[in-house]
Amino acid sequence: VNGNPEVRGHPDPGPLRPAPLPDVPFRSHLEPGTRGLLKELGPEGFARWMRDEQRLLITDTSFRDAHQSLVATRVRTYDLLRIAPVYARQLSGLLSLECWGGATFDVAMRFLKEDPWDRLATLRERVPNIPLQMLLRASNAVGYKNYPDNVVRFFVAQAAEAGVDIFRVFDSLNWVENMRVAMDAVIESGALCEAAICYTGDILDPARSKYDLAYYVGLGRDLEAAGAHVLGIKDMAGLCKPEAARRLVRALREEVGIPIHFHTHDTSGAAAASVLAAAEAGVDAADGAIDPMSGLTSQPNLGAIVEALRNTERDTGLPREPLAQAAAYWETVRTYYAGFESPMRAGASEVYEHEMPGGQYTNLRQQAQALGIEGRWREVARAYAEVNQMLGDIIKVTPTSKAVGDLAVLMVTNDLSADDVLDPEREIAFPESIVEYFHGDLGQPPGGFPEALQRKVLKGGEHLTVRPGEALAPIDLEGTRDELQGEVGHPVSDTDLASHLMYPQVFAEFAAFQSLYGDVSVLPTPVFFWGLRQEEELALEIEHGVVLIVRFLAVGEPDSEGLRSIFFELNGQPREVKVRDRSLAPPAARREADADDPGHIAAPMRGIVVSLSVAAGQRVAVGDRLATLEAMKMETAVFSETDGVVEEIVATVGTHVDADDLLLVVKAADDDSDSDDDSDDPSPD
Repeated sequence: VNGNPEVRGHPDPGPLRPAPLPDVPFRSHLEPGTRGLLKELGPEGFARWMRDEQRLLITDTSFRDAHQSLVATRVRTYDLLRIAPVYARQLSGLLSLECWGGATFDVAMRFLKEDPWDRLATLRERVPNIPLQMLLRASNAVGYKNYPDNVVRFFVAQAAEAGVDIFRVFDSLNWVENMRVAMDAVIESGALCEAAICYTGDILDPARSKYDLAYYVGLGRDLEAAGAHVLGIKDMAGLCKPEAARRLVRALREEVGIPIHFHTHDTSGAAAASVLAAAEAGVDAADGAIDPMSGLTSQPNLGAIVEALRNTERDTGLPREPLAQAAAYWETVRTYYAGFESPMRAGASEVYEHEMPGGQYTNLRQQAQALGIEGRWREVARAYAEVNQMLGDIIKVTPTSKAVGDLAVLMVTNDLSADDVLDPEREIAFPESIVEYFHGDLGQPPGGFPEALQRKVLKGGEHLTVRPGEALAPIDLEGTRDELQGEVGHPVSDTDLASHLMYPQVFAEFAAFQSLYGDVSVLPTPVFFWGLRQEEELALEIEHGVVLIVRFLAVGEPDSEGLRSIFFELNGQPREVKVRDRSLAPPAARREADADDPGHIAAPMRGIVVSLSVAAGQRVAVGDRLATLEAMKMETAVFSETDGVVEEIVATVGTHVDADDLLLVVKAADDDSDSDDDSDDPSPD
């Protein structure tokens, strides 16, 4: 009744100290910064300035990718806003703050119960002089599927209007054709378009010729021709070794005329060396994370890169003391999220084997923990590498990396080998993300799909051979807005509509939560996760100039209905509310499926039943979809393994299940009754 279910099971960290903020007067002089230059020169002129600039330009990823990679994207708006004015006043020489997009959009609503658009708009207010940068998954926008073209254009327009200056656009299969709609939308919005090459494989290894130097140079030329202002190298798993970075940047500098921006992850521990090698080869900009948010699966240490280049030709020009002050703040803030840290404590060269993106690593470990297989992490990593090869050695970045991770987790939870998955006679309940991948819903991979596995996954069905957006009908935006207004009972803004279009169910749950509890983003992070401690007092600014003083006093014993009295003071006045203690509810009875009974339909993994496709009494055939389970954003469909009739639905929508729990019972069809049912003879009078 006092605390957040997100941290249930994590040890109580005890009192957490406030993060120290540098003493920077809020009204101190504000330099125009790099955003002032962008507004003055426009995207094309700014790109020329980047290309001509001697110093290495730096993007700080601490506001987005760093915490996505280290603490499962859980850093809250509250902590970002407190340090934001310090950046505006002391670090206006940064190229950009990467602060939005990627997984932050989904996680903000799903887990943090925050509006991602409010985060963007408020950061824009507090940092008016540094470009704000987002990660855009091209036709996937900030989701895990392709959206209709008009939805992508609408989303980009809203993001640009809300404050995004630089869009890093990428496609999870490096398919330029699938990037054009998003790139054109960015350019039309007046923002700067950074089109990114996703790096995988190893250009130094002659045995891995699928993704060689010529492949990446060709992509660079294509993206420049498509209108990109800046060319990004997105090394999402930290696979680009120092010599590879040097060769790649040199080759691209010779072949393209736009500036090059290098992004990598430090999973192996060698990423700083790759950044310095890229700088030596002439890269124009690079990403880093503030010291306490760097390393491991995050970006390399920003402060270390700055110092390594100080007093050299590529000196970044960033001041030492403000970086140290910002680092002191982030060092404390990171302790608030200790419950979301992965067990990883040092660089891991195994990344060159499994090639898992840094932004996926901690999220997948959280997923493994939720599924009860955290102790089998090495098996998950090996399965991830096996799935990559089964899928044809693909580029692994959201959403394709999600498909690889989903199948890897399914293999481990169900003790499946690669041979089991490939066996055409072995029935597998493939995750939805795998079905969508092989259907072509994410696009076409280099070299095409492995045909045998594609036939098995799609059960011989058809698949797309064109850009997914071409096969999707435009959404009636205003009609959708009208329907949504009827559901939520209040006017729907453009940003609300955009959130709904990306994640309908997540937005609905978030809107219901916010309607009930209000804006919880104003709560300090220790209180949001752990609640108030007895006799602790909190000054809560619920809107500008309106402050509530809350003192928590005590929690009463539960009554016969499981309700507890919460005693507190509000602005000095005693208050009492009743709250149901959900921990007292008896656990739902579970039935285990009989593995020898084909009519017993078992849960393939731990999760929650999010939909049922059948009703009791309904006739089904082998392969018919029966239900869908979800666990940590991984959806898996469950199919019938026999012809028959649904005799019993055991697990209803919303039920939490473990692997092998009984979901439904399908009674095998009676051959005689089937014959009678199918007869053309008229029934007797």
